[in-house]
Amino acid sequence: MLKETILSCLKDKDMGTLKVLLASAESMEIHHAFNGLSPGEQVIAFRLLSKNDALALFELLDTGAQQNLLRSFTDERAREFVNKLAPDDRVKLLDELPALVAKELIHSLSPQEREVTNIIMGYAPETAGHIMTTECISLRGYMTAEEALAKVRRQAREKETIYTLFVTDDTKKLEGVLTLQELLMTDGAARIKDVMSKKAIRVYTDTDQEKVARTLQELDLLAIPVVDKEERLVGIVTIDDAVDILEEEATEDIYDQAGLADVTADETSRSEVLVHGSLWKIWKVRLPILLITLGVGIVSGLVIGGFEQTLESMAMVAVFIPVIMGMGGNVGTQSSTVFVRGVALGQIKMKNFMKHFVKEVLVGFSISAVIGLCMGVLAALFGHVWHDLPLLGLAVGMALVITITVAAVLGFLVPFVLIKLNVDQAAGSAPIITSLKDVVALVIYFVCVNVFLGSMGG
Repeated sequence: MLKETILSCLKDKDMGTLKVLLASAESMEIHHAFNGLSPGEQVIAFRLLSKNDALALFELLDTGAQQNLLRSFTDERAREFVNKLAPDDRVKLLDELPALVAKELIHSLSPQEREVTNIIMGYAPETAGHIMTTECISLRGYMTAEEALAKVRRQAREKETIYTLFVTDDTKKLEGVLTLQELLMTDGAARIKDVMSKKAIRVYTDTDQEKVARTLQELDLLAIPVVDKEERLVGIVTIDDAVDILEEEATEDIYDQAGLADVTADETSRSEVLVHGSLWKIWKVRLPILLITLGVGIVSGLVIGGFEQTLESMAMVAVFIPVIMGMGGNVGTQSSTVFVRGVALGQIKMKNFMKHFVKEVLVGFSISAVIGLCMGVLAALFGHVWHDLPLLGLAVGMALVITITVAAVLGFLVPFVLIKLNVDQAAGSAPIITSLKDVVALVIYFVCVNVFLGSMGG
């Protein structure tokens, strides 16, 4: 493994061997190895690469690693690397840098690159315009296939992708699309307008980046054109950008649902902070949800304290508290996950919410009936054998039925309300559902116990 060999050379301070090793390795191989190195180790190894290999690797690295390397560069070398980046990759990096540093680097760009960069950065963050690249090949409908192919050959090295070609008129309005394969298979004298597809899927500069990525994924496209309000072609978003976006969104959802707060507006990512950040920064990410959980725990304790007399008279009631709370939590999490992922993938439409909501409530009730029946019978046996309280089974079973059904309702209803309030449902659902479910489950259980066993406990 290249990573282990790099680490061994660094440990032995054998830079000569490491330099030869890196010179013979492929860019992707070096990239995979770099992901397993610490920031300091990356800087040392990077300095041993040839200029071309270093530039190729720099483009492949995530923005966190790029920032770390930039800090180790001289100003001149930093400007050189940023200038060589593709426009979309450059904007992604500049977005993560402190404003003063980004401004200085933008001023250091060549006039042409600076203009392209400013155009892209002028679009709202997380939109198609902000993540697009302007490096695409556009053809004209009146061109012959031979003329079009000649243009592709001339511009191929300068463009990010040549496998999808776009056709525009003289005002840059998008007219059609064709693939490089189709162009190669077309007779040289044929006109592009006669072989192109006029139904070109497109997105607009203000289209949300996740929607763009989903479109690329669902339609299995290599690139999708980005147009302005006048339908003029201004750039493209490629499949590699879509993969990055979907990975980022998935990672954000995982951290959000784990209760790791997003306080990284000036950081590369929460992952970077959690792994390499200072103790204070890690606290800011991890502590908020823990404080919320602490508050919920206190409320739950107060609920239990309010039914202290019930617990004293029937100690066995306490045995089933974890079961009631745990099952409600599990079902609530399942329902929330179904809703959030369904909305993200376009399988659940907000206009048909009631249809999906009613179905989930019925699913929750059917699950609760099965679990409630099984657990109720078990609790009845325990109650009868140990304390001559067969009605405990009825209390436990009924509490489970109500709690699980309510948890299913909350799992769908909470993220729906958050969406309507323009709050990120992935970030808010898990802690809110958990908080509500714990308190509600305890209240339901103790009410059922008092209703079915109150007179016996007294």
